[in-house]
Amino acid sequence: MSDQAQQSRSLREIEMEVEAEGREWTRRRLEERLQQEADRDGKVFPPQRAKSEASSDGMDGAKHRRRGT
Repeated sequence: MSDQAQQSRSLREIEMEVEAEGREWTRRRLEERLQQEADRDGKVFPPQRAKSEASSDGMDGAKHRRRGT
């Protein structure tokens, strides 16, 4: 990036860019750590839902809907 283009960026734009980079770094690091734990325990990451859990999803929405007042 040229000096002129860099100078025209606001501090807020730079802050937002750096924060996004930090979030992505943190997400990757968390994924690595969770995978290490899953490997250590011999489990799959990300965890797979059990078939019984997946089939009950349709029921959960009905239970949690608010009734009209």
